[in-house]
Formats: sequence, structure tokens, C-alpha cells
Amino acid sequence: MQRYFLKNHQFQAKQVRITDEDAHHIARVMRMEVGERIIVCNEDKECYYLTITAVTPDEVTGEIGEAIESDTELPIEVTIAQGLPKGDKFEWVIQKATECGATNFMPVSMERCVVKLDAKKEVKKVERWNKIAKEAAEQSHRQVVPKVHSVHTFKAFLEQSKHYDVCLFAYEETAKQGELAQLKQTLENIKPGATLLLLVGPEGGVGEKEVDLLIQHGFKPCALGPRILRTETAPIYALSAISFALEF
Repeated sequence: MQRYFLKNHQFQAKQVRITDEDAHHIARVMRMEVGERIIVCNEDKECYYLTITAVTPDEVTGEIGEAIESDTELPIEVTIAQGLPKGDKFEWVIQKATECGATNFMPVSMERCVVKLDAKKEVKKVERWNKIAKEAAEQSHRQVVPKVHSVHTFKAFLEQSKHYDVCLFAYEETAKQGELAQLKQTLENIKPGATLLLLVGPEGGVGEKEVDLLIQHGFKPCALGPRILRTETAPIYALSAISFALEF
């Protein structure tokens, strides 16, 4: 069943008004008709069945039915900070990590990043990235749409890290040294509702100076298994481990 994330103001008593791209998708792409049902979610993580009562190319209205009680969110909030990778790898990370339960994404400009975005390109990229997150959240039946933030400098990223309960960074040297326990220990001790920030470096990894700064700011290096993962694989591995440790 199709799922759509809407703003709170679109919910009016027992009625919901859907416009813009969502209305177009329902009317033109899915070709849905009066009487069919979809799922709508508001900004408070509340989701309902909605019976369509009117359809035009520009607006769809419906009547709210029963609430959906299932909880599809991870028990902790996970922010994936990613050193900007080449090509469309970050788009892939956003899509797959959203399906795996990430709450936020923070692209970071790091020492070994090849990609450099000017202000104009960044605005368009962030818009596209958030659209990808929304579509992935709808497909995977999330209750919230993860937010993709603007690109952070490394200094700004370190400043933001102060707002998290736990801060980790994926570090291949830790794996090479056989120290594999940090992620497991973190997940054994973390409390429901905690906020976790995980930094994954770009293709070249985390620079030596960056490692020193991360540790000074309270980050702990962690291996993601004994193998060396690609930058786009690492967040998915970590989220899978988090899900297994906390949801099963």
C-alpha cells in the first residue's frame, strides 16, 4: 500500500488534503481512484489509513480511517555523517540507509574528499538528497522521513557532535589491528532513545590529523568487521549491526 508523508496542516479533523508532487503521483502515476486506500503519516510520527474521496491532477482529498500502531523506527536515533564520496555513491547511501533506519544524514567535507560543491550546486544536491530520503522512507514504510543536512566543514561537524550521546568513526586501521569490540560494546551499553553519530570517511578514508581531532572531541574509533569496506558499504553494515543488536 502506498505511503505518503505530509505536513501537519494538511490534516484537518477527519479530512486530509494532498497537493503538489504527492497528488500528481497518486493521480497520474498510480492512477488511483475514489474509494482506494493509502497510508498517510504526519510530522508527529502518526500514520493512518486514508480512503480517497476525490481525485484531480492537482489535489487529492481523503477521509482518515484507523490509526496504524506498528513501530518501524530504530530504538535509537542514528545520524550517518559521510565524507563526500565520488559520483552518486552518497545518493545510494541515503536510499539504503533510510531503508535500514537512519534518522539523519550529514555530508562532510573532509581532507581526502575529491568532490567539492559550490553553493549553487549544493542547494540542488541537498534538495535531491532529501527527495531520495522521502521516497525511500515511503517505500520502506518508515514513520519519519530522515533529514539530509547541508554540507558541513569538518570544523562545523565537530561542533555538531557535541549534541550526540555517542560518537563513533569507522576506522580501517582499527580493523587491521584486530580491535573489533568497540561497536559491540557501544550497542550493549546504549540506552533506548539515545542519539548516535557515526562518521564514515570518503574513498581515501579519515586523515591522520582528522583522527586526532575526532579523538580529542570524544569520538571512538570502531572497526566494522575484520574486512575493509567501501565508503558506501560501511553505513549499511553499521545500521544492520545496530538493528540486529537492538531489534532482535
